[in-house]
Amino acid sequence: VQLQASGGGLVQAGGSLRLSCVASRSIFTFKLMGWYRQAPGKQRELVADISNDGSTNYADSVKGRFTISRDNVKNAVYLQMNSLKSDDTAVYYCHADRVDPTLRRYWGQGTQVTVSS
Repeated sequence: VQLQASGGGLVQAGGSLRLSCVASRSIFTFKLMGWYRQAPGKQRELVADISNDGSTNYADSVKGRFTISRDNVKNAVYLQMNSLKSDDTAVYYCHADRVDPTLRRYWGQGTQVTVSS
């Protein structure tokens, strides 16, 4: 499975971006999909994830500003980011988790988000 992330870019603080992650095959069987981010000199951290029943989970730092969604028809997961802050600057990576026959996590290649203050 390949995950193609896109939508990053340079935006001013307070602005919005929408990240997309498209899978090379059906995502229907992926139990969990989501986004992590990694800023320079920092560890990769969870941003948000969404299960195949639609349940969502967000990092406290993005609650109320970011919204994750998935489209099983388009084989995609999205991250709508509003009210962006300079602290949101990072490379954003999407992931997809398979549990059958074995647990395995797939990663996309990352997309750079830069928020200027």
